[in-house]
Amino acid sequence: MPTIILASASRTRATMLENAGLTVECIPAHVDEDAAKRSLKAEGATPAQIAEALAELKATRIAGRHPDRLVIGADQTLELGGELFDKPVDLDHAAAHLHAFSGRTHRLHAAVAVMRGDRVLWHMTDSADLTVRPLDDAFIARYLDAVGEDALGSVGAYRLEGLGAQLFESVRGDYFTVLGLPLLPLLGFLRQHGALAA
Repeated sequence: MPTIILASASRTRATMLENAGLTVECIPAHVDEDAAKRSLKAEGATPAQIAEALAELKATRIAGRHPDRLVIGADQTLELGGELFDKPVDLDHAAAHLHAFSGRTHRLHAAVAVMRGDRVLWHMTDSADLTVRPLDDAFIARYLDAVGEDALGSVGAYRLEGLGAQLFESVRGDYFTVLGLPLLPLLGFLRQHGALAA
């Protein structure tokens, strides 16, 4: 099977693809996500539309340099009460995120785009709703002490596949979407295009 480019430095997404049997080369797109989000929000884009636009932007950045290869771009956004949350910049910011999520339901949007050259061959956005149990200051402090800087690597300051599972009362939606990639539909598309054995 051909090597697919993942336009990302995300170890979680690369591991998902590799575990599913794909050979993946990671090439980070190095886009200015903050500037892109500001522009998209100013244009009235929803959090789901922002995730989709960023996924395509990342894929576009890399696909132009590798026109004969399939390139996957992906992004995830988190919204709570109409507000878009970004990755926390430090542990105090992560604690503020968790306080905001406590006892409430937030929504994750995971988008993926597949390109070859200058063509978007396929894209999809999926969403999941996550309800965080009520969290007190002591638990948040213990949690952040345990996960450390790892809390800064994800948009919600948690990884559901790890200690972050303790934050939740319920999750409604696809597990892979929560991790940041609508994996099963993506695999279906790749099988149809010969990038994965049927």
